[in-house]
Amino acid sequence: MDRLVLGCDALGTSFVRRLADQPGELVVLVPDAERAESLRESGIEARNADIGNIDDVRTVTGNVDSIVVAFADSAAVQTAVSTARSAYPDAFLMACLDGESTDEDRYSVESVADRVVDLPAEAGRGFLERAGDAGLRLRKLRQVFDDIDGRLAVVAHDNPDPDAIASAVGLRRLAAEFGIDAEACYYGEISHQENRALVNLFEFDLTNLAPDADLSAFDAFALVDHSRPGVNDGLPEETPIDIVIDHHPPRELVPAKFVDLRSDVGATCTLIDDYLDQFGIDPSEELASGLLYGIRTDTMEFSRGVSIADLEAAAKLVELADNDRLRQVESPSVSTETLDTLGNAISNRTVQGDVLTTCVGFISDRDTLAQAADRLLDMDSITTTLVFGYTEDTVFASARARGAERDLGEILRDAFGQIGSAGGHADMAGAQVPVGILTDETEADERGDVIADVITDRFFEALGIVPDYGATFVYADPSDVDGRFG
Repeated sequence: MDRLVLGCDALGTSFVRRLADQPGELVVLVPDAERAESLRESGIEARNADIGNIDDVRTVTGNVDSIVVAFADSAAVQTAVSTARSAYPDAFLMACLDGESTDEDRYSVESVADRVVDLPAEAGRGFLERAGDAGLRLRKLRQVFDDIDGRLAVVAHDNPDPDAIASAVGLRRLAAEFGIDAEACYYGEISHQENRALVNLFEFDLTNLAPDADLSAFDAFALVDHSRPGVNDGLPEETPIDIVIDHHPPRELVPAKFVDLRSDVGATCTLIDDYLDQFGIDPSEELASGLLYGIRTDTMEFSRGVSIADLEAAAKLVELADNDRLRQVESPSVSTETLDTLGNAISNRTVQGDVLTTCVGFISDRDTLAQAADRLLDMDSITTTLVFGYTEDTVFASARARGAERDLGEILRDAFGQIGSAGGHADMAGAQVPVGILTDETEADERGDVIADVITDRFFEALGIVPDYGATFVYADPSDVDGRFG
């Protein structure tokens, strides 16, 4: 990656030196021979060049990925921006304007540059991020958007949670900025009460794809909050993917034209908000509310896997969000099935040391499993929970952990990856297993017991625990849980 700076009047030598310390080569072109010599003496590769001469600007012979234009004079900025775009049409181009620039100056520059920043207001870390790796990501994402000819399907994972829902809506908004007709899509259903409330109260327009949906209406595909077609979504595995944005650690190579996987952040919404910010797009009140809620829920109110980036995004979004409507989302009515599932989970639980597993039986709402897994984690001395139930075709499992040195994502993959699909984070993961694999040639009245035994045994085996069923700790009375579920 080669980076080019045209002028450095508005930056100063110290800023340019810090840019030079970033990965990749840096070349500075200035119209003053003495200035170029001074920069070279300070260890910066600098050349004297006519910024209005395209041949002079093209003297950098490598793969120029990003260009920064930084003159104190706004007229010089406009000239340099025009020349740079002509010389390197595919490079990410950022222009720096000072406080004296007029609206006309800004309009002229914005019509050509990818990003315009105001100095010194945006000098510092934010500026350097735009000129470094983040700038390269923006350029690559923009190139993919420019190459899309037709409709884009932004696909969330099956039965999407708030992080997936808001990320899909946010990426659709970003695509619209580039003139792309996009749809936010998902397979499965949105059954969790809070998730339904989020979609309904903020009127998010989502497309529910049937298992046999005709995908020929779409010319390109993006995945958010997951990274592989056919894994936790209904897409055919061979579907060519254009964009992947996710915060879950991948287990395999992710094939896509543009891939942004940052497992050091707590929510995909944080990444989407960053792109909106970098491209200068202000989210609507509804989108800001969804992104904020997605960050809050995926980090469990900033108590799990939270990063500085999550906190910074949330601090900005909270000023734009409709907090009154968010309070309504957080207090929906609780369905009878949710209470039934929680009751079954408590009654059927088995405890080995600090690990609790429970089969709740037949379910129609898989989201109740995650709610039960969260609630059971509140029990004294329990650090890991696995709650599972089944439909006619599939066993669904949800696992949670706290304060334990276990990676649930890897554990569930080891336990169920060969007979189904599984994955997630160290402290939150899920799995799906076809019922037929577990109950083939099993009598109908024995299916539940067989499913419970196989899922529990495989989970304990992956944990390295040998169950002592004779000493299994099972509460017969739900009231023995210290009233923690009131």
